[in-house]
Amino acid sequence: MKVAKEPGVFEKYAEYYDLLYQDKHYEQECDFIERIFTRYSPKLVETILDAGCGTGQHAMSLTKRGYRITGFDASEVMLRKAKEKAEGVIFHLMDIRNFSLEEKFDACVCMFAVMDYLIENEEIQNALANVRRCLNPGGLFLFDFWNGLAVLRILPEARVKIVAGEGKRVVRFVYPELDAFRHLCKSNYHLIVTQGKTIVDEIRETHVVRYFFPQEIIHYLREANFEVLKICPFLDLEGKLDEKAWNAMAIARAR
Repeated sequence: MKVAKEPGVFEKYAEYYDLLYQDKHYEQECDFIERIFTRYSPKLVETILDAGCGTGQHAMSLTKRGYRITGFDASEVMLRKAKEKAEGVIFHLMDIRNFSLEEKFDACVCMFAVMDYLIENEEIQNALANVRRCLNPGGLFLFDFWNGLAVLRILPEARVKIVAGEGKRVVRFVYPELDAFRHLCKSNYHLIVTQGKTIVDEIRETHVVRYFFPQEIIHYLREANFEVLKICPFLDLEGKLDEKAWNAMAIARAR
C-alpha cells in the first residue's frame, strides 16, 4: 500500500508506516523476487525499478544483494523516510500513473499492493504502459495484488492491530466498506498513538483500493504488450491461485 491516491493518503499514516509493518517479512519477499528472476529472466538482472517504493524497505534489501535500484513514490513522507535509510538508491517523487524515466531497467518490482491503488481502468492502462516503456527487451515486471476470487469469498472485515516501538504504542483500527460492483474496498483507518498514558497523535485516513481477478490482470498485461508468465499465490511460485489466497503475484515479461 504505497502509492498516494489522493491528498491525505500516506501522509500522517506514513509517519507510523514502518512501525505498523515491522512484522512484514521483507527479506523473505526479496528472496521470492530473486527466485522469480532466476526462473524467468532471460538475462542476469542488474538494474531494478522499484515502483511505489514506499519507505524503501525492498530497495534497501535488494541494494545489499548487489542490484542497482531506482525507486519512486508519490508520497513525500514515504520518500523522506526511504532516503534516510536506503543508501545508494536513486529516489524520485513520481506517480506510477504518469511517470517517465529515460533509463531502461532489467526488471520492475511493484510491491505491497501498489497496483491496487489504481482504481480506474485508465489508470491501470497508463501505469502498465509507463512501466513497459522503462523496461529493456525481455525485462520482467512483477507485482502483488488483492485477489478478487478470495476477497469476495472471505470478505474484508474490521480489524485491530497494536504495535509498539520508538517509545510509542499505536493502535490501528480499520473499518472496510466493500463496493463489489466497482471491485473496490474502502479502508477507513483510525490510529491512536500513545506515549506512556498520553495520547500524542490521532489519525483518520481512508484508503480506497481495487481488487483484481486473474483474467482481468492477464487482459491488462497483454494489452500493454507484456507476456504473462505466471499468476500465483504471493510467495508461492509453485502454487495455484484460487479463492483461498487473498494476495496474488503477477509475473510478466516485456515483449
